[in-house]
Amino acid sequence: MNTTKEMLEKLLNDLKKVGGIEASAVVSRDGLLMASDIPSGIHAETFAAMNATMVGAAETAISELKKGVPERVIAESKEAKVIATGAGSKALLVVMTSPDAGLGLVLVEMERITEKIKSILD
Repeated sequence: MNTTKEMLEKLLNDLKKVGGIEASAVVSRDGLLMASDIPSGIHAETFAAMNATMVGAAETAISELKKGVPERVIAESKEAKVIATGAGSKALLVVMTSPDAGLGLVLVEMERITEKIKSILD
């Protein structure tokens, strides 16, 4: 029988098949790393914690504007895009892509994977 971590890691491995995804992680809403597929040279725990903080800040900002809950947070630089989205009540799915990755396909696949993460964790 697979552990929760193994099931999440398999989902991240499946997500890697989408072109342009360079790193991915399932992160608890309070910033703890649950599973990751992150290359060496990136501190996975810091990546997890800062993305959870970024999503929390976006949720607070949009809530203050009385405009609902953000579906995702996207940060872009010349070298990468980082996309964080909710994956149920307990987790976030975070990916880092190359700057030229097709955002549409990445978002569709992230949505598919978040549904599977929800079924595992919620």
